[in-house]
Amino acid sequence: MRAKWLPRILGYCGVLTVGLVIVAVAPAASAEPIYPVADPDPFYAQPADMASHSPGDVLDSRVMPPLFYFPDTTVTMIKFRSTSSEGAPIAAVTTVLTPREHRPDGPVLSYQHIINGLGAQCAVSRVLYTTDPNLFVKESVALNVALRRGWSVALPDHLGPNVAYGAAKLGGQITLDGIRAVRRLPALQAANSPVAMAGYSGGGMATAWAAAMASSYAPELHIAGAAEGGVPMSLLKMVNSLGMQSHPAFGLAMAAAIGLEREYPDRLPISTQMNQRGLAARNAMANGCTNEIMAVGAGHSAGEFAASTSMIDDPAVRGVLEENSLELYDGIPNMPVFEWHSPSDPLIPVDAIVNTDRRYCAAGVTLDMDMNGSPEHLSAAVLGMPSALAWLDARLRGEPAPTNCR
Repeated sequence: MRAKWLPRILGYCGVLTVGLVIVAVAPAASAEPIYPVADPDPFYAQPADMASHSPGDVLDSRVMPPLFYFPDTTVTMIKFRSTSSEGAPIAAVTTVLTPREHRPDGPVLSYQHIINGLGAQCAVSRVLYTTDPNLFVKESVALNVALRRGWSVALPDHLGPNVAYGAAKLGGQITLDGIRAVRRLPALQAANSPVAMAGYSGGGMATAWAAAMASSYAPELHIAGAAEGGVPMSLLKMVNSLGMQSHPAFGLAMAAAIGLEREYPDRLPISTQMNQRGLAARNAMANGCTNEIMAVGAGHSAGEFAASTSMIDDPAVRGVLEENSLELYDGIPNMPVFEWHSPSDPLIPVDAIVNTDRRYCAAGVTLDMDMNGSPEHLSAAVLGMPSALAWLDARLRGEPAPTNCR
């Protein structure tokens, strides 16, 4: 394997595409992982008694002010118990939009929004109420279509309390526990609601992991279906395919390094492997969202921030990548899946998607694969969304799911 090991994520225009190019380097500087500045709102604080709660238990909830771009909709924020990548209890948050048209036990869609960032303010629950014009809910038009159909929509902060950008498995666990919490909060009248999931790119990654993990992590949940688009399904292949050249989106690559270190501080101690320039860049973006991260990293490369290459054969580092590569995960969705992507997507390894789809078909998953006509990542999201919504609508109405497995 070549010396390409500083976790790297490539993203474009706020759309997350995960890849890791970890420049494996020798410890040249002693530096602890850098975590986000704590949100000043006590609602986001981690309770001391989390271990006494089960995953999905509601720890707190509150009704939020209405949002003009989601008209006739009540907003409820829920804090619930979930699990970190390494099995520790954590508190996570989901924000539930309940439309005027909602009926008791009406449909619920858990929508995993794209979250590009390392700071607490990048979480969806914060973006909903931000005054920053650079932060907004990109899929608000599609979500309004769902709301007007009477669906409640849950928007989990799927990067968790440490804003662990790039941690795929974590996103799946938080998504499932968020659905549990929605069902358990009586005020939402969703205890017996049909539930579906959806998301694209980074949000699609959380959705796809939730679908694959549901049978083992949350076997009591009966999910009608999962629509997942543009999913980066192999971090390992990203490592092998991406090089050391400078890139305008390298800031997002650096953000992935920081995010994964937050989840795996002992197994992936990237901060100790950076030179002084790397540590300075890390510190500058440690609480940023997309624009700040992009500005710090624009035009740089992994090699500029690495001290050496001694970690290249570290099995612990490789293990982190494997554990977050859905292509290698042996779990099989226990629900119908709609999967869409561009067959020529230049930002993610399409062969990893194809391999995963084939494995699911061989295992008997009811899988509907849609390779749309987009030549790249961004427009594939837009072109595939109408089909995804139509597919979700049919699942939530109880219609049998189609499959084009052969």
